[in-house]
Amino acid sequence: MPDGLSSQKGFKFLEHMGDAYIETYGLSLEEAYANAALAMFEVMTDTSKVEPKIEESVMAEGHDLKSLLYDWLENLLVRYGVESRLFSKFVVEKINAENDHFTLKAKAFGEDFNQKKHPSKTEVKAVTYHLMEVEYSGTECRLRFLLDL
Repeated sequence: MPDGLSSQKGFKFLEHMGDAYIETYGLSLEEAYANAALAMFEVMTDTSKVEPKIEESVMAEGHDLKSLLYDWLENLLVRYGVESRLFSKFVVEKINAENDHFTLKAKAFGEDFNQKKHPSKTEVKAVTYHLMEVEYSGTECRLRFLLDL
């Protein structure tokens, strides 16, 4: 874990002109990917005000860990865009690697957007590959990614 950061938060915002540049971390790939999703929704709203009333299963896949991260975040962003669903809790149950194919199985917990309850912060237009990094040592994981605002 980076010095001075709580493992409970699991992410920090890095400096970038005009977009959201985020670093997340965890003791496992699963924890770091869950923290990435939480950080993305924190860009959009105050996740402490999003109650975990609805549970949804989420799957993602990719040909490497970067494309898996992209697909994971993009799947969640599409659910927000199409269903107006906000999430505040993520449990990445398993990330599997088989040959050159990675899969992620997770649960996302949240509720439908309510403008009286959920403050709008910044609109996330897209997840990007620009500046994306995945570092995994087997005991620690650090992810960096850029959200187009």
